[in-house]
Amino acid sequence: MYKRYLSLDVGDVRIGVAKSDLMGMVATPLEVIDRRKTKAVKRIAELCRQENSKSIVIGIPKSLDGTEKRQAEKVREFMDKLNKSIEGLEFFEIDERLSTVSADRMLNETNLRGAKEKRKVVDKIAAAIILQTFLDMKK
Repeated sequence: MYKRYLSLDVGDVRIGVAKSDLMGMVATPLEVIDRRKTKAVKRIAELCRQENSKSIVIGIPKSLDGTEKRQAEKVREFMDKLNKSIEGLEFFEIDERLSTVSADRMLNETNLRGAKEKRKVVDKIAAAIILQTFLDMKK
């Protein structure tokens, strides 16, 4: 059975979103939700409908020593909001320790020069890294 996964890199200001292909092999960056301008839960509900997915892979921030950071609590609170607003979701948590660092390094190797340009894409690339890590672990 084929299943499309959505992935979230949840931050206080932005949420990076990525999606998998139907075979669950490849993660692709989808969009960045600006939480100051968009109702994030509503937008994610729309994406779940558009992409026909109820499976959410979500990055849980941890310190390098593996302990959870304060942000992990915020991410779980957001997951709870999603769960109450969107029926039938299933969540898969994954350690996102270095996803944003990896995304930032990848962008440094591209032609994106300005910090503003990077901010527009770094979160969705981090979400794709989180999702690809999950997909690779499933194999």
